[in-house]
Amino acid sequence: MTPLLLLSLLATSISPQQITITDDFGTPFTLVSAPQRIVSLAPNVTEILFALGLGDRIVGVTRYCDYPAEALQKEKIGGLVDPNLEKIQSLRPDLIIAFRGNPLGILNKLRSLHFPVFVLNLRSSLEGLFETIEKVGRVTRAERVAQSLAGFLEEKRKAILLAVRDVAKRPKVFLSVYGQGLWTCGQGSYLNDLLVQAGGQNIAGGVPRRWLQLNREQLIHENPDIIVIMAKDREFFSRAGESFRTDPRFKDVRAVQDDNIHWLDENMAGRFGPRLIGALEAVARILHPEKFEAR
Repeated sequence: MTPLLLLSLLATSISPQQITITDDFGTPFTLVSAPQRIVSLAPNVTEILFALGLGDRIVGVTRYCDYPAEALQKEKIGGLVDPNLEKIQSLRPDLIIAFRGNPLGILNKLRSLHFPVFVLNLRSSLEGLFETIEKVGRVTRAERVAQSLAGFLEEKRKAILLAVRDVAKRPKVFLSVYGQGLWTCGQGSYLNDLLVQAGGQNIAGGVPRRWLQLNREQLIHENPDIIVIMAKDREFFSRAGESFRTDPRFKDVRAVQDDNIHWLDENMAGRFGPRLIGALEAVARILHPEKFEAR
């Protein structure tokens, strides 16, 4: 029996009892019973709901919600920044879960129409993922399965940390976010925390921002040992990687000289959901393959 199957079997209804939960934007949310018609306004929220065994309660998702495959069969309500209010209304949701990035005006409009909207925010660390999962569990009345899922993922994270604990060197890493030129993550991003926990040094980790764009001179000066490119597929990765290899200004960058340029699945690493721990392992294997040879 797989861990996620076991988790879905643990999901049980809880006797109706009014509770009040505060979402990540400080808005109180009163809940009497387990929601049965849920609309997700973000791909990571959709992934969390399915991982909690709540796929049958999802009535609407965004057009970007493509994982797991069952999400593709759900009604589409638009995108992250342009959800269709009329479509959402037609689905008669008793819970709408939003995420940072959904326009505040849209969320306020939904609240003015008396729809229950619960908003989650992006965290700056991997540990925040477990809190997010447990909060989704509370608002859907799937507390037990959420705690089990968070515990399972935390154990996987600890095993990865143990594997790279005694590494002799922490390589300098440049993470190309979404393969868009020199966009990367700074100190305030959970991706910076991912690089550190995977046993690396983010060359932009000292910048007190979530996202930033380096210039070529900065990249050359920092001289990363490894370049990791977040891309939606290997074809996109190949094009992005070639841009580093063929730019004569990068010829002396250590990662380019050693052809130490690697792909990281954009959907797995770019969504603050359960697969993020898989992304942590993928990066740890890139940075320290010797620690995983026997696994």
